[in-house]
Amino acid sequence: MCLTGARSGHTRSGLPYNRFGVGPGTVVVFQGMRFENRSLSGLALWLFRDLYRRLEANYTMCLLARRPGLPEGYSLRDMSNDYAATIREELGGPVDVVGLSTGGLIAQHFAADHPDLVRRLVLHSSAHRLSEGARRLQERVRELALERRWRAAYAAVFAAMAPHRGVMGKVAAVTAWLAAPFGGLLLGRPSDPSDLAVTYAASSAHEFVDRLARIQVPTLVVGGERDPFYTPVSFRETAEGIPNARLRLYERMGHPVSGRRFARDLLEFLAAQAPD
Repeated sequence: MCLTGARSGHTRSGLPYNRFGVGPGTVVVFQGMRFENRSLSGLALWLFRDLYRRLEANYTMCLLARRPGLPEGYSLRDMSNDYAATIREELGGPVDVVGLSTGGLIAQHFAADHPDLVRRLVLHSSAHRLSEGARRLQERVRELALERRWRAAYAAVFAAMAPHRGVMGKVAAVTAWLAAPFGGLLLGRPSDPSDLAVTYAASSAHEFVDRLARIQVPTLVVGGERDPFYTPVSFRETAEGIPNARLRLYERMGHPVSGRRFARDLLEFLAAQAPD
């Protein structure tokens, strides 16, 4: 089981997970985009834990990944139902949920469709839709992955996350290309790119603004003004569309937001009195 078994493995329903933290509270994190649906290890795990390290004294955290072997046409709503089945069976629910980036897109469906399983929701660097630039990037990376051109795929992702433009943007792109051989440490180098391709297609199709009002749980939307995948406007629209939501939009931050201010806001939100 995710919160009582080994530090990593698979849930009974087959979802890869990692467990960390020693606190009495429970937080379930829906993993962001990676090139392969599997438990984290090594540098990728260290970097992920660094996002939430300040929570570990107060919470036991379960990072859930999407099931491996996603069939063609599998939607984000289908993925949210997978999470719901696992949380209902193994954790009993409700739980505090943090949706990171693509995981936040899935968490929107989860909160709207399974309100009995959510106490609080955090959309961490995620909004109701991807920017047009992000959709074009995902289509390009999807094509490269299907061709198994992993170095080019990593370089495209890393370059997009660089906050600079102009000359510095070109420097960032070159740096990304040189660093791309190490991308497998972070994003994986799968033998089958179908999980990435299916998830990219599903997230590019995500349009949730008309369903935001269905999310009735207390929600925190956090984002960076320099996020390359979601715009400041989309972060604001997401917070405005959810009836009981608050927004934290950080200047000079990209994707995903991190650091002390983010950790303080996240801890404050999670520590608030539980809703009735």
